[in-house]
Amino acid sequence: MSREDVVRLCERVEGAQTRAYAIPKLTDEYPNMTIGDGYAVQLELRKRFLAAGHKQVGWKAGLTSKAKMIQMGVNVPSIGFLTDRMSRPESSAISTSDLVHPRVECEVAFVMKKTLQGPGCNAADVLAATDYVLPAVEIIDSRFSGFKFDLPSVVADNGSSARFVGGGRARYAEDLDLRTLGVVMEKNGEIVTMGASAAVLGHPAEAIAMLVNILAELGENLPAGSFVMSGGITEAVAVKPGDSIVARFQELGSVSMRFVE
Repeated sequence: MSREDVVRLCERVEGAQTRAYAIPKLTDEYPNMTIGDGYAVQLELRKRFLAAGHKQVGWKAGLTSKAKMIQMGVNVPSIGFLTDRMSRPESSAISTSDLVHPRVECEVAFVMKKTLQGPGCNAADVLAATDYVLPAVEIIDSRFSGFKFDLPSVVADNGSSARFVGGGRARYAEDLDLRTLGVVMEKNGEIVTMGASAAVLGHPAEAIAMLVNILAELGENLPAGSFVMSGGITEAVAVKPGDSIVARFQELGSVSMRFVE
């Protein structure tokens, strides 16, 4: 894909994200678009956000659970960047007026104490480099009309990143069995979905390792101090103004938020 095309698609995605409107999936116009082209658009978007004063706080793995892959109709995971302006405090009211199709999913987040570099990063490397883990809820927002997407378009749209909330209790990874953490999501007091952390590639640290290896292909590493979300344990649940969400994590406490206009 030419540099002009990358910039053009970046402007299209940036407009949809910053002004909250839906756009057709990018492969409608660029049917030969590859996942690599998608990352070129994503990194161009990151460059623009950083130039506009956003600060990058970390990365996220996406589409790492079977439930999520089936829901999205894709078969390989992806990554996206996270900035300070996407972060929202625990128990806050999150506005939906600047989002298109908001949905929430439960994730285990990792905070890194050492820089990780691929290729060849594995789950043991990730655990050795982790300072602590905490529960998180990601608010994703697919900007594509008709809820139609494919992996190159989703990657270009920064993995549908929109907002995230960390909370609960931070714990050392070695004190937990990260494969067997149960998670329950409640919407307006009713259980809407549940899962176990093994849904994320068998172990959430495997998702972080995969992310580090994708970063290596993009010429990047995972810096110490990064906040990294390991991907949705459950399928994503749609939310609208008036909804309140509580995600309860075994051993890690709960994360809550409510949605307003």
